[in-house]
Amino acid sequence: MNYLVARQNNYDTCLDGNFYNGKHFAARVSAVPVLFVLSVVGSFAPLLAAYSKKFMIPEWIFNGIRYFGSGVIIATGFIHLMAEAAAALSNKCLGPPFTDYPFAEGIALIAVFFIFFFDIVAHYKLSSKAKAQINNEKHCKLPIGFESVTGEPSTDFCQGCACPGEEESQSNLSNKSFDIEINERNLTKLESLYQQILNCVVLECGIVLHSIFVGLSLAIAGDEFVTLYIAIGFHQLFEGLGLGTRFATTQWPMGKRYVPWVMSLAYSLTTPFACGIGLIVRETYPAGSRTSLITTGTFDATCAGILIYNSIAELMAFDFMYSGDFKDNGIKKLLFAYINLSLGAFAMAFIGKWA
Repeated sequence: MNYLVARQNNYDTCLDGNFYNGKHFAARVSAVPVLFVLSVVGSFAPLLAAYSKKFMIPEWIFNGIRYFGSGVIIATGFIHLMAEAAAALSNKCLGPPFTDYPFAEGIALIAVFFIFFFDIVAHYKLSSKAKAQINNEKHCKLPIGFESVTGEPSTDFCQGCACPGEEESQSNLSNKSFDIEINERNLTKLESLYQQILNCVVLECGIVLHSIFVGLSLAIAGDEFVTLYIAIGFHQLFEGLGLGTRFATTQWPMGKRYVPWVMSLAYSLTTPFACGIGLIVRETYPAGSRTSLITTGTFDATCAGILIYNSIAELMAFDFMYSGDFKDNGIKKLLFAYINLSLGAFAMAFIGKWA
C-alpha cells in the first residue's frame, strides 16, 4: 500500500503506518549481526592492513581499495542520500509548500554553504595552530606526535628545525633562507594533516546519521525486504571500506591513535542498532507519516550536502590535484586511481537501484 493521500479541511495527511508485512521475521533478526559483521569487515580491514604487519597487503591493492572507497562515498551523497531526500520531501501527501519548491536540494545547498563556512574557519584556525606549532617546536621530531601509518616517525619535519645544541648562524643568509623554505613546507604538510583529520570527522558524522535511517528502513521494509537486505549488505561493506581507508591513510597524533578505531566501531554499530530498534517498533513506527517524511528527508538532504561537498573538495580535488600523490609518478598510477574511483562510484550507484 502506498502512502495515503487525502484532503481534509485543506490539510494533507500522510499514512500513519509503514510497509511492514510480517514476513521473513527470522531474516530481519539476522540482519542485526550480519550488518554488524559486514560493517566491521569494511571499516576495520583497512586499519588492520595499515597498522598491523601481520595483515599487511601490497600498496597497490591498498590504494585501489582506498580510491574505490572514495568513489563509494561520492555516490552515497548523490544517489543514496540526495535521491532519498528528494523522494521524501517531494511526496505529494505533504502538500504545499513541499510540493511547490525543491526543499531537498535547497537544504543540501544550505548544508554545502554551512560546511564550506565551517571548513574556511577551521582551515584558518588549523593554519594558525600549525604555524604556532612549527614556531614552538625546537627539537627534531614530528610535531604533536604525528607518525606515518606504518608506525615509523616521519623525518620530513626534522629538516630545518633548530635541534638542541644547534646554533643558527645569523651571518649565513643562504642557510636562513633554506630554513624558512623548509619551515614553510613543514607548515603546509602539518596543515594538510589537520585537514585530513577534520575531513574524517565530517565524513563520519554524515554517514553515521544516514546509517540510522538505513537500519530503520530495512527493519520495516515490506515485500522488497529480501532485495533490500542484500543491497544494504553491500552498502555497509562498501561504505565501510570508504571510511576505513580514509581513517587508515590519515596520520593521527600519537595520543589520538585510538580515534579511528572508535570511529569505525561507531559506524559498525549504528546501522545494526537502528535495525534492532526498528524491529522493536516495526508495527508502530510511522515511516509514512508527515513528521517522519520531513525528518528523514531533512536529515538525508543535510547529510547529502555534507558528503557531496567533502567528496568533491577532499576526495576528488585534494587527492588527485593538490595532495601531490601523483606529482612524481607516471600516468599509469593516476589512471589506476581514477578507474578505481569510478568503479566505486558505479558500484554504489548501481546498488542505489534497490537501496
